[in-house]
Amino acid sequence: LILPRWIIVISTIIFLFAYVLYAEVLRENAYLSRIVEIQENQKVIDTGLYKVVRYPMYLSTILLFLSMPLVLGSLFSFIIFLIYPVIVVKRIKNEEEVLERDLDGYLEYKSKV
Repeated sequence: LILPRWIIVISTIIFLFAYVLYAEVLRENAYLSRIVEIQENQKVIDTGLYKVVRYPMYLSTILLFLSMPLVLGSLFSFIIFLIYPVIVVKRIKNEEEVLERDLDGYLEYKSKV
């Protein structure tokens, strides 16, 4: 199945935007980790992208994962990648529990963002 050119162009723009977002998240948050944990001396980050959205890394990866198959012209892969947002929501729920319980100032931040 060949996707229309306009879908590929829009998907490419979304992919590039998401990539820039992801790079900015890496720059802003020194506490990023593969596992959900509170690190020593960790503080709530409430500036930059984190002033607008609580989970900019997950937002950027969702955009990356959903745009990539369309950039490559694979509608089938796009359908398979629709499972990724479900996985991210599950991780966010877990992360919220940990941050609310163990990170000073997180509940206040959560009420604002």
